[in-house]
Amino acid sequence: MPKLNLNREPMPRQDPKIRGRNFNEVALGYSLEQAKAEASRCIQCKKRNCVDGCPVGVDIPDFIKAIREGNMPEAVRILKSKNSLPGICGRVCPQETQCEQTCSLAKKGAPIAIGRLERFVADWERANMGAAIAIDLPSSSGKRVAVVGSGPAGLTAAADLAKLGHSVTIFEALHVAGGVLMYGIPEFRLPKEIVQAEVDYVASLGVKIELDSVIGKLVTIDELLNSGYYAVFLGTGAGLPMFLNIPGENLNGIYSANEFLTRVNLMKAYRFPEYDTPVKVGRRVAVIGGGNVAMDSARCALRLGAEQVYIVYRRSEVEMPARREEVENAMEEGIEFKLLTNPKRMLGNEQNWVVGMECYEMELGEPDDSGRRRPIVKPGSEFIIDVDVVIVALGTRPNPLIAATTEGLETTRWGTVVADEETGKTVKPKVWAGGDIVTGAATVISAMGAGKHAAADIDEYLRG
Repeated sequence: MPKLNLNREPMPRQDPKIRGRNFNEVALGYSLEQAKAEASRCIQCKKRNCVDGCPVGVDIPDFIKAIREGNMPEAVRILKSKNSLPGICGRVCPQETQCEQTCSLAKKGAPIAIGRLERFVADWERANMGAAIAIDLPSSSGKRVAVVGSGPAGLTAAADLAKLGHSVTIFEALHVAGGVLMYGIPEFRLPKEIVQAEVDYVASLGVKIELDSVIGKLVTIDELLNSGYYAVFLGTGAGLPMFLNIPGENLNGIYSANEFLTRVNLMKAYRFPEYDTPVKVGRRVAVIGGGNVAMDSARCALRLGAEQVYIVYRRSEVEMPARREEVENAMEEGIEFKLLTNPKRMLGNEQNWVVGMECYEMELGEPDDSGRRRPIVKPGSEFIIDVDVVIVALGTRPNPLIAATTEGLETTRWGTVVADEETGKTVKPKVWAGGDIVTGAATVISAMGAGKHAAADIDEYLRG
């Protein structure tokens, strides 16, 4: 067995003091030498646990071996045979709880940096190969498939179906393709040119992308099925924000994270007035929540010029659902964490602008259904935080438009669509669904995995 090298190659990053004032990418990526050094740590085990941990089944040891041997075109080919969006996955997927967690070296606390290597391969392809590697597409099956939504689930399903010879059209409600990758994730974590390049790759497979197309308003799912589409895949995500439902929550200066991030990322409010969409820049900003969206919102507020940014979270740091890396980045940048804290009410001035937030201190009780310890209010612990902008980042649910306009589609009380976990098949014939519309807000790679499974099942149905 090869000698184990437990020293992971560190990722170069912008200095926290500098990056907290710009929207450029924080992580700078490996050089070829660093990528080869990291790839050489892989022991190429016979039992490929890392592949089992990947929701889209990338042949991880093979693409890493190609990097180690300096055969970059081969690394690109292997990676993109299973993953159509590697530049995105390498940046935003939680590899630490998936492929890297199942890596044999994880037992020693030093798994291969699979995500960083994936990003390196994708960036190398963009810089060195210009046009993507040509894929030999099979002859047309003559079957048309509609994909609703161009987020990670929709893009993956569309790419896989096109590679199987079907004619695919994506219908996207917004004016650009990419879904949550464009409106939800900030430039400093996922540059929009990366998303655009991967959308262009999907289009290069022959996928047609119709923008400004709100399905449920423009046409219904049934109308699509009656107009020559043999199957429909729903990948519209979860774009409906959830709120606290406390007094004062409708004051001016209070955003949902969805609106705030959409203004900043998609509408480029951070470059106002060069771009038309403004966003209120607070001096003291509180972000309520402990997930990746809360970290993104807080770090955007800082970069927009806030003097003080707080993360207000009702549990402790241990229970935070955000990626460890994102929490560390936020802390390094000077964001203040007010843990075991929960808002009671928002306070406003005569003009109805928020000026403060009354909070409770919390303590942790017994675990709840999520396995995390339940937060309990400490009686008499109220205190006030002075704020002039509040961003509520408590999660999202699917927009009800599709469910409301599609007869025979089964939904849960949370508004998610009921679909088979393995195949994405819904109870409505010829309709599949996957990603956040089924699971509620989850990860990019789990949405991609759902798109992949659904595409395989749709293909089987179309050939049946």
